[in-house]
Amino acid sequence: MSDSTEELEEFGQEFFSDVLNDAEEGNWVEDSFFDKFSDYLVDAGEFDTAERSSYQPANGQIRVDGYCGDPIENSLDGSVDGPLTLGLIILNVHQGTDLQTLSNRDMETSFRRLLRYLNSALKPEWRSSLEFSDPGAQLADLIATRWSRITKIKLYLLTNKVLSGRVDGKKAGTFNGRSVVYSVWDLKRLHAVDKSASDREPLHIDFETDGLRPLRALLASSKEADPQVYLVTVPGLDLAKIYDRWSERLLEQNVRVFLQARSNVNKGIKHTLENEPELFFAFNNGITATAEEVGTKIAPNGLLIDTLDNLQIVNGGQTTASIYSAYRAGKDLNNVFVQMKLCIVDPNKSGELVPKISEYANSQNKVSQADFFANHPFHRRMEEFSRRILAPAKEGTFHQTKWFYERARGQYNDSQAFMSRSEKKKFLAEYPKTQKFAKTDLAKYLLAWTDKVYFVNRGAQKNFAEFAKDVASEWEKNDRHFNEYFYKQVIAKKIIFNETEKIIPQMDWYEAGGYRSQHVVLTIGLIAEAARKLGKSVDFERIWNAQELDEPFRETIRKAADEVHPVLMNPGSGYRNISEWAKQQRCWEAVKSIDVEWDVDWLSELISPDEEKTRQHESTKDQKEINGIEATKAVVKAGPAFWKGVSQWLVDENEGTAKERGCVEYAAAMPKKLPSDKQSMVIVSLMQRLEKEGCPYTLSLS
Repeated sequence: MSDSTEELEEFGQEFFSDVLNDAEEGNWVEDSFFDKFSDYLVDAGEFDTAERSSYQPANGQIRVDGYCGDPIENSLDGSVDGPLTLGLIILNVHQGTDLQTLSNRDMETSFRRLLRYLNSALKPEWRSSLEFSDPGAQLADLIATRWSRITKIKLYLLTNKVLSGRVDGKKAGTFNGRSVVYSVWDLKRLHAVDKSASDREPLHIDFETDGLRPLRALLASSKEADPQVYLVTVPGLDLAKIYDRWSERLLEQNVRVFLQARSNVNKGIKHTLENEPELFFAFNNGITATAEEVGTKIAPNGLLIDTLDNLQIVNGGQTTASIYSAYRAGKDLNNVFVQMKLCIVDPNKSGELVPKISEYANSQNKVSQADFFANHPFHRRMEEFSRRILAPAKEGTFHQTKWFYERARGQYNDSQAFMSRSEKKKFLAEYPKTQKFAKTDLAKYLLAWTDKVYFVNRGAQKNFAEFAKDVASEWEKNDRHFNEYFYKQVIAKKIIFNETEKIIPQMDWYEAGGYRSQHVVLTIGLIAEAARKLGKSVDFERIWNAQELDEPFRETIRKAADEVHPVLMNPGSGYRNISEWAKQQRCWEAVKSIDVEWDVDWLSELISPDEEKTRQHESTKDQKEINGIEATKAVVKAGPAFWKGVSQWLVDENEGTAKERGCVEYAAAMPKKLPSDKQSMVIVSLMQRLEKEGCPYTLSLS
């Protein structure tokens, strides 16, 4: 067995082991598989969201497992009458850990089943034959409602098998006058995404073989510069075709989060595209992009770019979306050209440089810091807590563990990459797989306890964008609120979320594939609302100390779930689709209005606001001391020569207050003088401000 095959088999074993760990019993394996697999693809930008909607009749001739959200909500341009794309998902699950091959016949069979479902969904008599609450009926109704605007269909096959090497792909086709494209995500592609440093499967564009035109370019930097910068002219039609092929994966994550929060077409851009396309180049600011590799050639008319690897648009997502919308609407783009500043970034530095280029490129636009929350210091603090703070041992055990926060996808596996077997065993004992969580998970756990709980049901990216606004704003006011007590609350909320995910499928009314995630979110929301109405707080510290829920809390989850179920399954007027109903504030208001008689045992566990404030206040004081210590360590580590340079720069540029300059001069005098924690915090705050203003000196806080 080759090293690559061994590595793939090991990844397959770990992936399916995670699926089984998450599944409470065999009946729910496919639910868990769908969630785990689609999480990877949402993070990688393959699609924006994935909704579980299973329909599998006994005859096996027809099947669907999910869809990529309401086509209207996922339309990047946000237009009310433009063309839409429908994404449907089917699974092919191998319930074992050995490598299995997906043959061409298997692939074709899966896609035929999915197309049969689509064909049936468009027949009124077939839809009326299904139970209203059946997920298959709900999805069929959504498809029929949106069908007149749907112009493109994307069919996804997700499998933990390995696609046969004899299968080169599957050509695009048509269905009822709509274009159909097929995408197979097998174990090998999933593994490539998992181990890719940029969280993406390599994105390679060959302008000549992909039916595009090589790009006219001018090298704007020196050949030796790092990064090299090109000024490029991009035909609007080709930009639209590139986006049509790669979708959201073309957009750097910050831009995707930004567009989630603001998905409307700029009227000026739209007017120019429709009425004065030949002036688009002159009127529009263009786009900024990065790539990891560039292929060029010299032609009679100058320098041409013919290949690009891992192209990422870091500024100009709205321009790209507007051009793509015009393309989908059949507008003539032959006279549209877009200017592009292209930075070629070393793959080893892309994780650090690309987000910075994105932030600075957008600094003159109305983009809040929340839009760049993926790189916010909040995450580093959560990461530091997770590596340092030991969780108490559960009752009956003596072994303490830690919870692993993945600030970037793949950190958990990367940490084990070069470990010996004994070292890996020790690592897994300290950080069990079941105690790993990522940024979007964190956002989900926390927002579920707020009055914005319905955002969690709108998908990982939309929820993360809303969460980012709140936390970034709070961080600016007082970052000390994000302290050890806050971290322990996060873990307690994760424990509650995980337990609720286990309880929901055990309820008598639950059916496989039957809106588990929506039930979970609204159930937790109802419990949080109950505590607020009572003027109390859940004792998260009690849950942290136990590292599990007691029976009164589990019973409260069951009671809340029973109350939520009829509200969720009977959409309010104007809504027919249950998944879409769960995303609405109206649904949440209906849940909030439920009057529940809660068990006395659970009520007795709630704590008063005064007790909660006391705990928070003590931890805030501790965090202030920690911030001061960390600031002093960073200032000392930079050294006196660094601070002498900063001091001179402040004078030359007339920057900094008298107090700030004095603190920097104090640091420049080390080791004769050593700045205090307070002085160090002034210096760190100054450097963070100056970094945004183009100061050549950067202070590392890691």
